[in-house]
Amino acid sequence: MEKKLIKIIIALILFVFSMVVKFENVWINNILFIISYIIVGFEIIRKALRNIIRGKIFDENFLMAVATIGAFGIGEYPEAVAVMLFYQIGELFQSYAVKKSRKSIASLMDIRPDYANVYRNEKEEKVSPNEVKIGETIIVKPGEKIPLDGIIFEGETTLDTKALTGESMPKEAMEGDEILSGCINLNGVIKVKVTKEFGESTVSKILDLVENASSKKSKSENFITKFAKYYTPIVVSIALFLAVLPPLFISNQSFSDWIYRALSFLVVSCPCALVISIPLSFFSGIGGASKMGILIKGSNYLEALSNVETIVFDKTGTLTKGIFEVQRVKPAGISEEELLKMAAYSEYYSNHPISKSIKKAYGKEIDEKQIIKTQELSGLGISARIGNQDVLIGNEKLMHKHQITFTKCNDIGTILYVAIEGKYAGYILIADKIKEDSKIAINELKKNNVKQTVMLTGDKKEVGESVSKELGIDKVYAELLPNGKVEKVEELLKEKSEKGKLAFVGDGINDSPALALADIGIAMGGLGADSSIEAADIVIMTDEPSKIIKAIKLSKRTMRIVKENIVFAIFIKIAVLILTALGVSTMWEAVFADVGVSIIAIINALRILKIKNIK
Repeated sequence: MEKKLIKIIIALILFVFSMVVKFENVWINNILFIISYIIVGFEIIRKALRNIIRGKIFDENFLMAVATIGAFGIGEYPEAVAVMLFYQIGELFQSYAVKKSRKSIASLMDIRPDYANVYRNEKEEKVSPNEVKIGETIIVKPGEKIPLDGIIFEGETTLDTKALTGESMPKEAMEGDEILSGCINLNGVIKVKVTKEFGESTVSKILDLVENASSKKSKSENFITKFAKYYTPIVVSIALFLAVLPPLFISNQSFSDWIYRALSFLVVSCPCALVISIPLSFFSGIGGASKMGILIKGSNYLEALSNVETIVFDKTGTLTKGIFEVQRVKPAGISEEELLKMAAYSEYYSNHPISKSIKKAYGKEIDEKQIIKTQELSGLGISARIGNQDVLIGNEKLMHKHQITFTKCNDIGTILYVAIEGKYAGYILIADKIKEDSKIAINELKKNNVKQTVMLTGDKKEVGESVSKELGIDKVYAELLPNGKVEKVEELLKEKSEKGKLAFVGDGINDSPALALADIGIAMGGLGADSSIEAADIVIMTDEPSKIIKAIKLSKRTMRIVKENIVFAIFIKIAVLILTALGVSTMWEAVFADVGVSIIAIINALRILKIKNIK
C-alpha cells in the first residue's frame, strides 16, 4: 500500500508539472506524461496482458489498458494519464477500505496462541499448542493467552474474554471452571487440565470460521459476478461499433472524434464500483458483527438475516440459563438449614444437575461418614440413611408410594419433597432461570418486523408455557424429542412466505439437526455444544439472545448500503454512457463515472463498520 502511494505521488507530481509548464518542444511534455503513465500504469498493463494469455480478457485491467493506450494513440496524453492515475487512486481507496475492514476481524486473529506452558516430567516446558494432548496440565501466567480449552484445577484469576465475546467486562474464573482458548489471563497463575486438542479448541474453530467466511457468497455478490461476466463484452462490442460505424455511415465525421468517444465509453463502462463495493460491504458487515461477538460464516447468511420472518428458539440454554438453581426452601417442622442439609447429604453421590444445585445451595462441607447408605429409586427419587435417620427425597409419586401426607406445591419447576423418618419435612423448588435479556430480545424482534416467534422444548408442557407467557412468545411446543424439534421446524418452513427466512436458535447437541435444517442456524457459542456451533451459520459468542437483534439490524443496514451502491453506480454509469456516446461528455467525466463513483461507493460501504449506533 505504501509503495502504491509513493508511485501515485511521483506520477501526480510529473502529471501536474507537465500540465502547468508548457515547453516549446511539445514532446518534452508528452514524454513526462508517458513517464507518469508508466509509473502508475505498468502494473495494470502487465495484469491485462497476463489475463489475456490466461483467457480472461474482459476485466477492468483490459478496459483501462485499451482506453488509455487508445487515448495516447489519438494524441490525448493528459486524459490517458488522468484515467490511469485516478483509477490507481481508486484502487488505493479500496486497499485502505479492505485494510480498515480487516482490522475489525484482526482482533479475532490475535487470539491465536503462540505457545503453551505444559507440565511434563515434573518440569515446565514451552511447546506449540498443537503438541499438547488431552489430559495434560498447562500453566497459564498473567498476561498470557489461554492456548487450549480446559478446566482449572488449581488457582483463580480474571479473564479478558473480549476477543471471543466482544464484551469488555473481565470474567472471574476459579477452580472447577471451564475456560476457553483465546481468552487472556489477567492476573493469577492457573493450572489447567486440557480437555480438547488445539485443532478442536474454541480458538481454532473461531479462526477457521472467520478465515472461511468470505468463501460463501451472497445472492447480491453472485449477481454482480454474473453481471460483470456478460456486461463487459457487451460494452466492448458497443465501443467498437461506436468507433467504426458512425464515421463510415455519417458524413463529415472523423474517426479520431468517434474513437475518442469509444475510448471514453470504455472508461465509463468499467463496473469497478459494483465489483469492489458490493463484496466490501459484506466484508465490512462480517467484520462489524465480529466486533460485537457475533461470528457470521458467510455473506449469504448476512444477507438472509435481513429477510427473517420466523425465529424458532430452543428453551434451555438459549432463552434460559440452563443452570438449575434452588429457588425456594419450604420446611415443615424443621429449619431451612436442616432441610437443605438432609437433601444435600441424600444427593451427595449423584451428579445430576438437580443434585448439584442442592449441594451448591447447602454450601457446606459434607461429612461422608454420616451417609450410611443411599439408593436411587428410578422415576421416584432417592432413599437414604443419614446418621440414624431415614430420608426420602423425590417427587409426588414417592410420597404417595410411602403414604406420606404432604403439602403440594403448584409452582413451575422441579419440586423435591422431603420426608424424614416417615414424616413430611418440607419441599425444595428448583428451576432454570430465564436470561436477563431474553424478554428484551423477543420484544425487539417484534419491533423489527419478525412476524412469528416460536419456542421448542423437551421440558414439561406447563414449564414451556410458563416461560413462553413470561417472554411473550407467540407459539410453544413442549415435551419434544430431538426428532420432534426437526419435524416442527419442517412444518414452520412450509408455512413461511417464499422470500421469508426461518432462523433457529439453539445451543445443545440435540439442536444440531434443527440448526442445520433451518434457513439460518444461530448457535449460542459461549457455552454451546461443539456440534451445534459446527451446524450453525451464525455463532453468538456471548450467549445473549439480544445479540440476534443487533445481527438483524446490521444485516439490514448492510443490504441498504448494497442497494444504494448498486442503484447509484448503475444510474451514473448509464447517464454518462449516453452522454459519452452523444459526444456531450469528455474523458474527464468518464474518469469520474468510473473512479469517482467507485470511491463514493467504497466510502459508503465503510459506514457499515460504525456499529456503535446499532443498539
